[in-house]
Amino acid sequence: MSSHQPIILGLTGGIACGKSEVGRILQQNGFAVLDTDTLAHELMTAGGPVFKTVVKRFGESVLGADGEIDRKELGKIVFENPDALKALNELVHPAVIEAAEQWKAQQRGDAAVMVPLLFETGWTNGWSAIICVSAEEEVVFQRLEKRGLSEAEARKRIAAQMPLTEKEKQSDFILKNNETLDALRNETVKVLEALRSRGTDHE
Repeated sequence: MSSHQPIILGLTGGIACGKSEVGRILQQNGFAVLDTDTLAHELMTAGGPVFKTVVKRFGESVLGADGEIDRKELGKIVFENPDALKALNELVHPAVIEAAEQWKAQQRGDAAVMVPLLFETGWTNGWSAIICVSAEEEVVFQRLEKRGLSEAEARKRIAAQMPLTEKEKQSDFILKNNETLDALRNETVKVLEALRSRGTDHE
Protein backbone atom coordinates (compact mmCIF):
# COMPACT_ATOMS: atom_id res chain seq x y z
CA MET A 1 0.00 0.00 0.00
CA SER A 2 1.31 3.45 -0.82
CA SER A 3 2.16 5.74 2.04
CA HIS A 4 -0.28 8.45 2.98
CA GLN A 5 -0.74 11.14 5.57
CA PRO A 6 -2.09 9.61 8.78
CA ILE A 7 -5.87 9.81 8.93
CA ILE A 8 -7.42 10.94 12.24
CA LEU A 9 -11.14 10.18 12.34
CA GLY A 10 -13.84 11.40 14.66
CA LEU A 11 -16.38 8.59 14.86
CA THR A 12 -19.82 9.48 16.17
CA GLY A 13 -23.46 8.49 15.80
CA GLY A 14 -26.55 7.59 17.75
CA ILE A 15 -27.01 5.08 20.54
CA ALA A 16 -27.09 1.44 19.31
CA CYS A 17 -26.19 2.49 15.76
CA GLY A 18 -22.99 0.43 15.61
CA LYS A 19 -20.08 2.74 16.49
CA SER A 20 -18.29 -0.11 18.27
CA GLU A 21 -18.66 -2.37 15.22
CA VAL A 22 -17.17 0.34 12.99
CA GLY A 23 -14.38 0.78 15.54
CA ARG A 24 -13.53 -2.92 15.24
CA ILE A 25 -13.61 -2.72 11.43
CA LEU A 26 -11.22 0.25 11.56
CA GLN A 27 -8.87 -1.74 13.81
CA GLN A 28 -8.92 -4.58 11.29
CA ASN A 29 -7.86 -2.00 8.69
CA GLY A 30 -4.82 -0.80 10.64
CA PHE A 31 -6.32 2.00 12.75
CA ALA A 32 -5.56 2.63 16.39
CA VAL A 33 -8.97 3.19 18.03
CA LEU A 34 -9.84 5.00 21.25
CA ASP A 35 -13.32 4.63 22.77
CA THR A 36 -14.14 7.73 24.82
CA ASP A 37 -16.90 5.83 26.67
CA THR A 38 -14.23 3.47 28.02
CA LEU A 39 -11.99 6.46 28.73
CA ALA A 40 -14.80 8.17 30.67
CA HIS A 41 -15.30 5.01 32.76
CA GLU A 42 -11.57 5.00 33.60
CA LEU A 43 -11.62 8.67 34.57
CA MET A 44 -14.59 8.02 36.87
CA THR A 45 -13.05 5.07 38.73
CA ALA A 46 -12.09 5.60 42.38
CA GLY A 47 -8.89 7.64 42.36
CA GLY A 48 -9.59 8.91 38.83
CA PRO A 49 -9.57 12.65 38.09
CA VAL A 50 -13.36 13.12 38.10
CA PHE A 51 -14.47 10.50 40.66
CA LYS A 52 -14.73 12.89 43.62
CA THR A 53 -16.49 15.65 41.69
CA VAL A 54 -19.11 13.23 40.32
CA VAL A 55 -19.79 11.75 43.79
CA LYS A 56 -19.93 15.24 45.30
CA ARG A 57 -22.45 16.38 42.66
CA PHE A 58 -24.70 13.29 42.66
CA GLY A 59 -24.27 11.94 46.18
CA GLU A 60 -23.03 8.67 47.62
CA SER A 61 -26.19 6.90 46.44
CA VAL A 62 -24.42 6.48 43.07
CA LEU A 63 -21.70 4.33 44.72
CA GLY A 64 -21.89 0.56 44.57
CA ALA A 65 -20.88 -1.88 47.31
CA ASP A 66 -17.35 -1.93 45.87
CA GLY A 67 -16.93 1.82 46.40
CA GLU A 68 -16.98 2.51 42.66
CA ILE A 69 -19.56 4.61 40.82
CA ASP A 70 -22.49 2.40 39.83
CA ARG A 71 -23.03 3.52 36.24
CA LYS A 72 -26.49 1.96 36.09
CA GLU A 73 -27.58 3.96 39.15
CA LEU A 74 -25.99 7.14 37.77
CA GLY A 75 -27.67 6.49 34.41
CA LYS A 76 -31.09 6.31 36.06
CA ILE A 77 -30.54 9.78 37.54
CA VAL A 78 -29.17 11.54 34.48
CA PHE A 79 -31.54 10.08 31.88
CA GLU A 80 -34.53 11.12 34.02
CA ASN A 81 -33.27 14.70 34.33
CA PRO A 82 -31.79 16.76 31.46
CA ASP A 83 -30.15 19.17 33.93
CA ALA A 84 -28.43 16.28 35.71
CA LEU A 85 -27.19 14.90 32.38
CA LYS A 86 -25.85 18.33 31.43
CA ALA A 87 -24.09 18.59 34.80
CA LEU A 88 -22.48 15.15 34.38
CA ASN A 89 -21.30 16.00 30.88
CA GLU A 90 -19.80 19.28 32.11
CA LEU A 91 -17.87 17.39 34.80
CA VAL A 92 -16.63 14.53 32.65
CA HIS A 93 -16.22 15.74 29.06
CA PRO A 94 -13.40 18.28 29.52
CA ALA A 95 -11.26 15.56 31.15
CA VAL A 96 -12.19 13.07 28.42
CA ILE A 97 -11.32 15.51 25.63
CA GLU A 98 -8.01 16.43 27.26
CA ALA A 99 -6.98 12.77 27.66
CA ALA A 100 -8.14 11.89 24.14
CA GLU A 101 -6.24 14.82 22.60
CA GLN A 102 -3.09 13.59 24.37
CA TRP A 103 -3.70 10.13 22.91
CA LYS A 104 -4.21 11.59 19.42
CA ALA A 105 -0.93 13.50 19.68
CA GLN A 106 0.92 10.25 20.43
CA GLN A 107 -0.35 8.42 17.34
CA ARG A 108 1.97 8.02 14.37
CA GLY A 109 -0.40 6.16 12.06
CA ASP A 110 -4.09 6.14 11.20
CA ALA A 111 -6.29 6.59 14.26
CA ALA A 112 -9.94 7.01 15.19
CA VAL A 113 -11.64 8.32 18.31
CA MET A 114 -15.16 7.10 19.09
CA VAL A 115 -17.08 10.09 20.48
CA PRO A 116 -20.86 9.60 20.92
CA LEU A 117 -21.36 13.28 21.84
CA LEU A 118 -18.84 14.77 19.40
CA PHE A 119 -21.18 17.49 18.13
CA GLU A 120 -22.89 18.06 21.47
CA THR A 121 -19.52 18.92 23.03
CA GLY A 122 -18.42 21.06 20.06
CA TRP A 123 -15.35 18.88 19.49
CA THR A 124 -15.38 19.28 15.72
CA ASN A 125 -11.84 20.49 14.99
CA GLY A 126 -8.68 18.45 14.54
CA TRP A 127 -10.12 15.57 12.48
CA SER A 128 -9.28 14.45 8.95
CA ALA A 129 -12.99 13.63 8.70
CA ILE A 130 -16.01 13.01 10.89
CA ILE A 131 -17.98 9.81 10.30
CA CYS A 132 -21.52 9.37 11.61
CA VAL A 133 -22.85 5.83 12.14
CA SER A 134 -26.60 5.89 11.69
CA ALA A 135 -29.53 3.46 11.81
CA GLU A 136 -33.30 3.56 11.40
CA GLU A 137 -35.19 4.24 14.64
CA GLU A 138 -36.97 0.87 14.52
CA VAL A 139 -33.61 -0.93 14.24
CA VAL A 140 -32.22 1.09 17.16
CA PHE A 141 -35.21 0.18 19.36
CA GLN A 142 -34.74 -3.53 18.54
CA ARG A 143 -31.05 -3.35 19.50
CA LEU A 144 -31.77 -1.49 22.75
CA GLU A 145 -34.46 -4.04 23.61
CA LYS A 146 -31.85 -6.78 23.21
CA ARG A 147 -29.68 -4.84 25.68
CA GLY A 148 -32.48 -5.09 28.23
CA LEU A 149 -33.86 -1.54 28.01
CA SER A 150 -37.59 -0.91 28.08
CA GLU A 151 -39.11 1.19 25.29
CA ALA A 152 -39.50 4.11 27.74
CA GLU A 153 -35.83 3.88 28.77
CA ALA A 154 -34.75 3.63 25.14
CA ARG A 155 -36.77 6.74 24.21
CA LYS A 156 -35.19 8.72 27.06
CA ARG A 157 -31.69 7.79 25.92
CA ILE A 158 -32.41 8.65 22.31
CA ALA A 159 -34.04 11.96 23.32
CA ALA A 160 -30.97 12.88 25.38
CA GLN A 161 -28.83 13.01 22.23
CA MET A 162 -28.77 15.38 19.28
CA PRO A 163 -31.14 14.10 16.54
CA LEU A 164 -29.36 11.73 14.16
CA THR A 165 -30.45 13.79 11.16
CA GLU A 166 -28.57 16.77 12.62
CA LYS A 167 -25.44 14.68 13.23
CA GLU A 168 -25.61 13.40 9.66
CA LYS A 169 -25.79 16.96 8.27
CA GLN A 170 -22.63 17.95 10.13
CA SER A 171 -20.62 14.82 9.23
CA ASP A 172 -18.30 14.24 6.28
CA PHE A 173 -19.40 10.63 5.81
CA ILE A 174 -22.48 8.67 6.92
CA LEU A 175 -22.46 4.91 7.47
CA LYS A 176 -25.98 3.43 7.49
CA ASN A 177 -26.07 0.35 9.70
CA ASN A 178 -29.49 -1.21 9.13
CA GLU A 179 -28.39 -4.49 7.56
CA THR A 180 -25.63 -7.06 8.04
CA LEU A 181 -22.16 -6.68 9.50
CA ASP A 182 -20.72 -7.51 6.07
CA ALA A 183 -22.67 -4.61 4.53
CA LEU A 184 -21.36 -2.27 7.23
CA ARG A 185 -17.81 -3.53 6.67
CA ASN A 186 -18.08 -2.91 2.92
CA GLU A 187 -19.39 0.63 3.43
CA THR A 188 -16.64 1.40 5.96
CA VAL A 189 -13.92 0.16 3.60
CA LYS A 190 -15.36 2.36 0.82
CA VAL A 191 -15.07 5.40 3.10
CA LEU A 192 -11.46 4.50 3.96
CA GLU A 193 -10.62 4.14 0.27
CA ALA A 194 -12.14 7.58 -0.41
CA LEU A 195 -10.15 9.11 2.44
CA ARG A 196 -6.88 7.47 1.42
CA SER A 197 -7.37 8.55 -2.19
CA ARG A 198 -7.40 12.17 -0.99
CA GLY A 199 -3.79 11.68 0.10
CA THR A 200 -1.96 14.75 1.30
CA ASP A 201 -4.48 17.10 -0.33
CA HIS A 202 -6.92 16.68 2.57
CA GLU A 203 -6.40 18.76 5.66
